[in-house]
Amino acid sequence: HPACSPVLQAARGYARPVSKKRKDIPSHLDDLPPTMLKKEYANLPIMSRVDDVVKRVLSLEMASQKEKMKVKIQQLVKKVRRSPKDNGSFEVQGKLKKGRVLIRTLEEHLQRHPKDIRNRRFMLMDLDRRRKMLGYLRRVNYSTFENTCKQLDIQYSPPQPYTRHVTKRWLVKKALCRKVFQEKQKLKAAVRLRQRRERQARARAAREQQE
Repeated sequence: HPACSPVLQAARGYARPVSKKRKDIPSHLDDLPPTMLKKEYANLPIMSRVDDVVKRVLSLEMASQKEKMKVKIQQLVKKVRRSPKDNGSFEVQGKLKKGRVLIRTLEEHLQRHPKDIRNRRFMLMDLDRRRKMLGYLRRVNYSTFENTCKQLDIQYSPPQPYTRHVTKRWLVKKALCRKVFQEKQKLKAAVRLRQRRERQARARAAREQQE
């Protein structure tokens, strides 16, 4: 191929599409104060005597997103806990609090990267899992269900009823399956009738021998 002219080379080098600058999306972890200590060091008594530089290093200002999520989950546990010593209830032990934080994080990630199909699939799986747990809590204890949804700021949407597109092939297959099931029930009924008659005959023979 003949070499391009200097004008075309310059045009190809400078005529590039302008990349749009994406807006900063606010995170649900922004409400955590940066001076708060990490989960592993928050309840240590020695932290009251350490230097300010050490506190800053062990605070959320220098923490990763994973460590911030742990602190956020700990805050949500305190909200849904029934008593200060409650560690065994369903809403504390279950994955509702962790799922809420993870789903919000994935939503923010997908807003920045809308073509990330893998994380979108994970988010849909977490939503389905959370819907099942909320449905169970709704059936067992409705007042706790309402309080949990209010404290965690989540909304429960019941699953949609399953509908099948009726086709001629599906109707023929369903009729065949029903016919096979009826024939099988007839065979089972005949076997049960024969067994009952045999038991009656043995019982009659045993009574005759006793007499």
